[in-house]
Parts: sequence; structure tokens; C-alpha cells
Amino acid sequence: MAKLAFLGLGVMGAPMAGHLQKAGHDVTVYNRTASRAQDWVDTYGGAMATTPRAAAEGAEFVLACVGNDDDLRSVCVGDDGAFAGMASGTVFVDHTTVSAKVTAELYAQADTAHISFVDAPISGGQAGAENAALSIMCGGDEGAYARAEPILAAYAKLCRRIGESGAGQMTKMCNQIAIAGLVQGLSEALHFAEKAGLDGRAVVEVISQGAAGSWQMANRYETMLDDAFEHGFAVDWMRKDLGICLDTADENGASLPVTALVDQFYKDVQKMGGGRWDTSSLFKRLRAMG
Repeated sequence: MAKLAFLGLGVMGAPMAGHLQKAGHDVTVYNRTASRAQDWVDTYGGAMATTPRAAAEGAEFVLACVGNDDDLRSVCVGDDGAFAGMASGTVFVDHTTVSAKVTAELYAQADTAHISFVDAPISGGQAGAENAALSIMCGGDEGAYARAEPILAAYAKLCRRIGESGAGQMTKMCNQIAIAGLVQGLSEALHFAEKAGLDGRAVVEVISQGAAGSWQMANRYETMLDDAFEHGFAVDWMRKDLGICLDTADENGASLPVTALVDQFYKDVQKMGGGRWDTSSLFKRLRAMG
């Protein structure tokens, strides 16, 4: 078993760190709001630290799951950052969905300090984190990934190295691009069914068994029809992720017309007060249009 540090105890990070502790690892946690770290220790055991650096000192692996580019920089660099407390040869694993730019920046800084940096964004939502059923898409040096993979197995349904540094983040962008189109398509199908006077549940029971079937359909259609949008990934975070996708597409020349359109639909949801609703609330937007 390994000595680990885990930075960030939100709805994803807290259960992920919990799985590591339950697996027998020695986990020290850090969270910007210290009360969450104390609650985690009260629940799982382990230890808490007051800075990322203190959490990282003596750890073989440091894992992070925070909010955005700036949050990630804040826990990595500076006098109190994790990199300052990590020994040569240790591995930093980033589960945050961030830009490829910050990944390249931090990979280079870690390399200078003789630290390995693996970008490892996740998919599966809060339920996946709680049930140890996340998909993890990784980028980084082969050796560092090989060392980290057994640690990540504590909460992974599937974990795979896609390529060199940044490949994990690029793959997560593909994931969000696909989800945006799927959720809008499902929302339009349910909206059309309602307008046609059909029983939406009966419709989904039939079409979900054919080519239209998807995870989103299987797991979200009932809550969508029930006007319940407090499940899974929030619209505010989805817009952050889609912004990263669209910015990167501008750089690499990819054409993302559907993604750009759905991003604007999510902007409409935010204007409705739905920034914390889950991503399936695109359906609520259509219902509000009449």
C-alpha cells in the first residue's frame, strides 16, 4: 500500500479519496474549505493537512480533483503548492477537467522538478465516483502511468493511457462534445413526443432498445420527464468544459457547430436560473419555450 495525498474534496474528490483509504492506502487530504477535510477524516480516517505542500510531503503519489485551471495551479505551484513538497521521482495525477494549455504548463514545471505529471480526467459523474465506476482517460509518460494505474484502480471501471501528456484532457473534450449532442438530441425527442401527445416513457422503452439507445437515455429520461434536474454534472461546469472544447477547436481547426450551439442553449439554462441543474436540463429549456 502507498502513502498518498488527495487534493480537493468536492462531490467527486471526497468519495474517490475515500475509496483509496478503504483500499488500505495511507491518505492525507487537503481541501480549501478545511471543514470538508475534517468531515472526510471523521468519515474515512486518514489525515488532513492545511496546505497542498504539507499534504504532499512524503507522499508517493499526489492526486487532485479541483475546479478549473486556476484552482489546479493554486494547489500545484507556489511556496504552499504540492510540487514544493513532492520528492524527486514521485507522481502527480490530475483528475480535474482543465485546458490542454495548463496541462502542458504544469507537466513542464513538474518535469523540471523531476516529478511525473499524469493528466487523468474522469467521466461517470457523482454516482461513478461513489460506486468506484469511473472511466479515466490518461495522458503522460508510460512509466508514470504504469505506476499510477494500480492506485487509480480503487475507483476506476476503466482506466487507459491514450497518449503523451495532454492526451487525457483532449479525450475528455471528446467526451463532453459527444454528451452535449446526445443530451440535446434526447431532449428534442422527449419534447417532440410530448407535443405529439405520446407517452414519453413508452416511447423511450421502445427506442432505447434500438440504435437510439444511450447512457443518457437509460439514466436520465425519467428524471427529465419528472422535471427533476438535481442529478449529476451541473450546467455551470458543463459550460466551463465546453468553453475549453471550443477554445481548443479554434486552435486545432476542428469544426464543432453542434457543440457551439448546445453551449448557447446551456447559456439559456443559466439565464433561467439553472446553473446548478444537471446537464439534462436542456429539456426544461424546451418545455419553457412552449
